[in-house]
Amino acid sequence: MQKLLFVYNADSGLGNGLIDAAHKVLSPHTYECRLCELTHGTLLEKPEWKRFRKKSVVPMEFLHKDEFRKAYASKFMPALTFPIVLEVTDYEMNIFLGTRELNALAGTEDLVREIEVRLQL
Repeated sequence: MQKLLFVYNADSGLGNGLIDAAHKVLSPHTYECRLCELTHGTLLEKPEWKRFRKKSVVPMEFLHKDEFRKAYASKFMPALTFPIVLEVTDYEMNIFLGTRELNALAGTEDLVREIEVRLQL
C-alpha cells in the first residue's frame, strides 16, 4: 500500500468551509459528511484524530470531493460515494472504508480502531 486517501463529502474553499462549520452547529443531524465529523470539530482537527494521524506509519492524503474529482477523474468515479477512504497502490485504488461503513462509526475512536484493525497494526 502506498497510502490511504481520505475523501470528504464536502467541497474545498473558505466559503464552503464556513458553510460546513455553520451546518455542523445549526443542523448537525443533517450534515452529510460523517468523515468530517469523525476527524474535525466545528473548525479544527480533533486532537485524538490528529495524534493518530501524526503517529501513523501509513501515509495519508486528505481531499475534498471536488479536489478528488479533479485529480483522479476516471470513468469509474460515478460509482463512488462520499465520504470514502481509499487504499492507493502503485497500480490501483480500492475501497478501504466505504460511505456506509464510515456512517456507521460512532466516533473518532471507532474510526481509529477500524483503521488499525484493517491495517493489522
